[in-house]
Amino acid sequence: MTWSITARDSATGRLGIAVASRFFAVGAVVPHIRGGLGAIATQAFISPMWGTEGLRMLAEGLAPQEVIDRLVAADAGHPNRQLHLIDAQGSAAAFTGADCIDWCGHLVADSVSVAGNMLEGPQVLEATLASYRAGRDLQFAERLLTAMQAGEDAGGDKRGRQSAALAIYRDQDYAWLDIRADDDSDPLAELRRLHAVAQERFLHVAETMPTRANPDGMIDRRPIDARIAALEAERAAKGIASASRMVNK
Repeated sequence: MTWSITARDSATGRLGIAVASRFFAVGAVVPHIRGGLGAIATQAFISPMWGTEGLRMLAEGLAPQEVIDRLVAADAGHPNRQLHLIDAQGSAAAFTGADCIDWCGHLVADSVSVAGNMLEGPQVLEATLASYRAGRDLQFAERLLTAMQAGEDAGGDKRGRQSAALAIYRDQDYAWLDIRADDDSDPLAELRRLHAVAQERFLHVAETMPTRANPDGMIDRRPIDARIAALEAERAAKGIASASRMVNK
């Protein structure tokens, strides 16, 4: 019912998942990420346990393929399930159950994997992967969104569109960015709008939040406030409206 991409950004070490589907709130159940550890997408006849247990296994030191082997061996429902994951070193692995609905399959490359089911055809994954690999000059979030749009343009979910999500983690247990379009006629376009809104203020504030390396976070907010004000002034000078619907009301 879904296709998705899991990736590690080699420039920053950040882990991300982008997913789209003709299914409500796909972002609530498919992506499972722990910063500095790994990213898991569990889909088809979803078992969220494959996400939570898979992260636990990665934390114990298992390699991605070992995680898949254990999850499959322990679950009689595995022929109906699909899973792909990547660890903090960029090693990836994937599994597509024999009973997943066509078209279904996966592709694995260095620091990235794509997988899907109920798709228009293999070209969806091929286009998603090709776009991601060609987008090395893009920021990580933009690279993931562009890749997913390439998959959508190649046919996407054969049933249509409804929801999409993007989650990116730094080396923390909380998300750096976690946005969702749960019920939308063009969910990937809505994700792009939400990402644009996030860049206006949210992601700058996110840089102030405490981390393991700096548990106090940024105490003086004045540099961030100045940066946000400067960007707002720059948009105004160019006649660019805020991407936020609330600001423009």
